[in-house]
Amino acid sequence: MSDTSRIEALAGEVAGWRREIHRNPGTGFDVGPTAALVAEKLRGFGFDEVVEGVGRSGVVGVLRGRRDGSRAVGLRADMDALPIHEQTNLGHASRVPGKMHACGHDGHTAMLLGAARYLAETRDFAGTAVFVFQPAEEISQGANAMIADGLFARFPVDAIYGLHSLPGLPVGHFATRPGAVMASVDRFEIRVEARGAHAAMPHQGVDAVYVASQIVVALQSIVSRNLDPLEPAVVTVGAIQAGDAFNVLPDSARLLGTARCLSPAARDTIEARLAAVAEGVARLNGAEARVTYDRISAATVNHAAEAAIAAQVAGSVAGEGNSEAAMPPLMIGEDFASFLHERPGAFAFIGNGDTAGLHHPGYDFDDRAIPAGIRYWVGLVEAA
Repeated sequence: MSDTSRIEALAGEVAGWRREIHRNPGTGFDVGPTAALVAEKLRGFGFDEVVEGVGRSGVVGVLRGRRDGSRAVGLRADMDALPIHEQTNLGHASRVPGKMHACGHDGHTAMLLGAARYLAETRDFAGTAVFVFQPAEEISQGANAMIADGLFARFPVDAIYGLHSLPGLPVGHFATRPGAVMASVDRFEIRVEARGAHAAMPHQGVDAVYVASQIVVALQSIVSRNLDPLEPAVVTVGAIQAGDAFNVLPDSARLLGTARCLSPAARDTIEARLAAVAEGVARLNGAEARVTYDRISAATVNHAAEAAIAAQVAGSVAGEGNSEAAMPPLMIGEDFASFLHERPGAFAFIGNGDTAGLHHPGYDFDDRAIPAGIRYWVGLVEAA
């Protein structure tokens, strides 16, 4: 059982690490300052192994407990920031123009470092704890890069766990669920090729803007008419690019969007129908549509046994009524899904309170969640 007072006493120092990470964000695989800080801290804590450059810029630390046991547990935190210009005006705001920790990864990394410090000092657990600090989560490439670099062959684990900040959930509360907890993430691009004309003579051309608009509307039929009404799914067009003059019908248009769902069958249906709808609407209007559909990351699916462990630990940390074991799934995505394809595990959320949303320029991780996050990580290791 973790020493709550000891963790509370450590929380202020961990908050300082978090704010230092926040001031020096890096995106994608370019997380040098954060990775260096992580590696330095782990070595200073006396870890048995610290390996840098896993999956290009990830860091892995290995810590062995003093109790008998062979079980190995993986704990993962993401380190990368987003290409967003911060608008918080905080004293620890980003020093890097156009980059900020708008998704809580600074807090995730700091909390896991806090657990690493505590567990290195106590070693009151059986088996091995493997601390995985991952780059490039926001571009859905870091997990696969670490796996391809032999993460689980070099650092075997029996299960792996992830934790993410969640605005709207009270600070320090937890939520998780068995099964699909987050959606798959796909990206699509539709290019409409039409025939330009003067805006006053539309009959002499084929209006790419009109065709693109019809496609946007028609795509909504995929979720409403091609999927089971009880199957959660989203098809969203986030950008339309066409023309640059008020009196010209452009000859082309470009649509960018995303599709999200929880099951492989729904994913297959959306991909097939999206192409059929876009191409059919364009052809009906005398234009042509070319569709590119990219599968970015799979749905994040928690394993039942590990989700139960995560819920039990979270409940013991947060107290009765402050942890949800059957939360509704979210339609956001996470490349932690790739880890769960390789090993059993579970992903959970820790509350950030009534704050700006994830990926918002006004978001900041709430340091009051740090003690609960540390205790959660420690609890998972000690429960093994």
